[in-house]
Amino acid sequence: MAWFASLALLGALHVAALAFPVLSHLALCLRRHKDLRRRYGAWAVVTGPTSGMGRSTALELARRGMNLVLVGRNPAKLRDISAAISKAAPAVQTKTVVLDLSLVSTAQGDEAMRRLRRTVEALDVGVLVNNAGVLDPPAAFLHDAGVEAWVDMIRVNLLALTEVTAAVIPGMVERRRGAVVNFGSMSSEALPSLPLYTMYAATKRYVARFSKCLHLEYRSKGIDVQCQAPFFVTGAMASGFSEAKLFAPLTPTPDDYARAAVRWIGHGALCVPNLRHQIAWFIAYVVPDWLLEELLLREHLWQRKELRRMRPLPRAPAGSRDLVSYTCTSGCLS
Repeated sequence: MAWFASLALLGALHVAALAFPVLSHLALCLRRHKDLRRRYGAWAVVTGPTSGMGRSTALELARRGMNLVLVGRNPAKLRDISAAISKAAPAVQTKTVVLDLSLVSTAQGDEAMRRLRRTVEALDVGVLVNNAGVLDPPAAFLHDAGVEAWVDMIRVNLLALTEVTAAVIPGMVERRRGAVVNFGSMSSEALPSLPLYTMYAATKRYVARFSKCLHLEYRSKGIDVQCQAPFFVTGAMASGFSEAKLFAPLTPTPDDYARAAVRWIGHGALCVPNLRHQIAWFIAYVVPDWLLEELLLREHLWQRKELRRMRPLPRAPAGSRDLVSYTCTSGCLS
């Protein structure tokens, strides 16, 4: 009977390991909200705050009393979110920095980064939320899109996140307090691979590893660095995935996600704040990798076919650096 007892013990430990994230989530929901302003500082920097999770997170931070530096490329949309914040939290101050993150490592991008550094150096920035991200082109082989499209994705998802963090973190080190929240993705953490979204998943894997290493490096200096790994959230980016409809019951709104995301700031180097996403993570865990990969490949090949039917890809000119110029965005299926 020793073997049976051993198997039973292993089974119990496995169930406990699976239940622990859910219990941790419930415990955190019952815990009193952390005073972010008192713990970290008066100001928060949010990239990509004009729509989706970024907008909802900026508004949620404002409701918690955080002043906001809003970083985006569209001045009109930045004014719109600033007005929305003033209406939701009249006592909160806002500043805007116009910065096209796809121009990082260019002359235009360098000048905008200098403006951002000058802005944050004069403020008590306690929280940084790196939300901005690019999914385009969706459902594509590497040879489907031009080099510039992949470079833009790398600049926004990887280089810009790194540069903005490097601009904000010196002040946190000086004050010996702060929190950096990088929005990663379950595509790089819970799934074995993401065929036809290779570059997106690869950039998000960088975000997770970057965050983990910074967490270890800076925790002794009073700085919490965290990667949040969401799954689908309703909006244009989720609509780019054909399987999003299948996971609709497990897809929160940006506002729902933002409430959970802000509550989880400072709790762990890698987290999945939303309970629905934790359930999706569990489903991905129990499905065999080979089956999940086959299903994802089949779905994304179908999606690629549909996108090409809607907007055929033009052939690149002979001798061109680009193989194909991709014209469809992640909102094509919305």
